[in-house]
Amino acid sequence: MNRHWILVIIAGLIEILWAIGLKYANNWVSWIGVAILIFLSFVVLLRALEKVPVATAYAVFTGIGTAGTVVVEMIFFGEAFSWNKIFFILLLLAGVVGLKLVTVESSEKEGVA
Repeated sequence: MNRHWILVIIAGLIEILWAIGLKYANNWVSWIGVAILIFLSFVVLLRALEKVPVATAYAVFTGIGTAGTVVVEMIFFGEAFSWNKIFFILLLLAGVVGLKLVTVESSEKEGVA
């Protein structure tokens, strides 16, 4: 795993924070925090796109965000536990890992003419 894939993972982890923040923000300070997290997650994702194909990176980014948000909600915020949710999270993560395994990174970012 190289630096660009680590950036995709970091961006996905930040997405978990802002997705939960969207639900729980209730004043202007928390909304500013959510906006900063959204901005930061996309800045980090854009840095990763220097070498990682956009479709794969975005799928991994949203997969981490989706799975992480569901798990954090269940563990910390009292969302109902369900084996069906766990099964589908694992299925989603299997797809994300599969995309990562079959993606060939470009050695150079190709310019558009």
